[in-house]
Amino acid sequence: MSNIDNPYAGSAAGGYSTNASSQGQASMPAAPTYQPPGPVADDTVVKDVTNESFMSDVIEASRSNPVVVDFWAPWCGPCKQLGPIIEKVAAETKGVALCKMDIEQYPEISNQMGIQSIPAVVAFVDGRPADAFMGAKPEGEVRRFFEKIAGKVKPDAEAQDMAAAMEQANQLMVDGDHGTAAEVFSAILAREPGNIDAFAGMGQCYIAVGEIDMAQMLVDKIPEEHRDKGPLIALIKSIELARQASDLGGLAELAAAVEANPNDHQARLDYAVALNAEGEREAATEQLITIVRADRTWQDDGARTQLLEFFEAWGNMDPATVSGRRALSSILFS
Repeated sequence: MSNIDNPYAGSAAGGYSTNASSQGQASMPAAPTYQPPGPVADDTVVKDVTNESFMSDVIEASRSNPVVVDFWAPWCGPCKQLGPIIEKVAAETKGVALCKMDIEQYPEISNQMGIQSIPAVVAFVDGRPADAFMGAKPEGEVRRFFEKIAGKVKPDAEAQDMAAAMEQANQLMVDGDHGTAAEVFSAILAREPGNIDAFAGMGQCYIAVGEIDMAQMLVDKIPEEHRDKGPLIALIKSIELARQASDLGGLAELAAAVEANPNDHQARLDYAVALNAEGEREAATEQLITIVRADRTWQDDGARTQLLEFFEAWGNMDPATVSGRRALSSILFS
């Protein structure tokens, strides 16, 4: 997808910094403001369905998005216990509708479905029952049931646009166009200020062009209680590694030190850190694997520890992490 095709590209939030990147890229967008995601708006309307409305409110409606039906009766104590819980969870679950059917007034549907005890909760997807549970359940179990059903919600057009924009921004990073990637991330954040993936991606762009303080500024905008997400953990670790690398010499100098004395493990580790800062992840891994293979006892297995920090910064699904873990395992378990 080109920038022209993507409505999120080229419209950064918060303006642009005046300093061009040190690597010749376009000026980077200014750090946006983080806004924690608020509670899901309670736009769920609980419908009381009848025999006549069951087809339209449940069967037909479920062809668009899931519909959960709570079969209950006024005399049922467990039904009264479950009712407030299921209504609360439904209100907090986007894309899943909730209907209630009084089987005392309308027993035909429950009889056709073979429901023999209440409360009975049945989720309908694409016009058919997809999942169910019986009896009063604690909120945690009800929430897990709704989360499972919510996974079948069909994405709306805006969500698909956002997903496409994130995919484009990530590909731009892979291609080394960090300036444009940051613009796309910034535009996403203008629409969704609490998007942790976009925040982390933008921070990684800053690091890639040497603007470590800008990446730190992004992290500082996010409250501590929101920093435990995987992408942010990786960003924070990447900032630490980038600062570590900034205190070392240039690549040529470090490579020369390793070549002059291949047994100088500290020089090799420093070289690996510097390689990682330049995006040479496979080469950085190779240097640390060399140390692990030569001497596991050096610095209390310091090379392996450094490699695990790389994996944390890169993320579990990064190809360099996958291949690096495989290489490390071949040594540790050989």
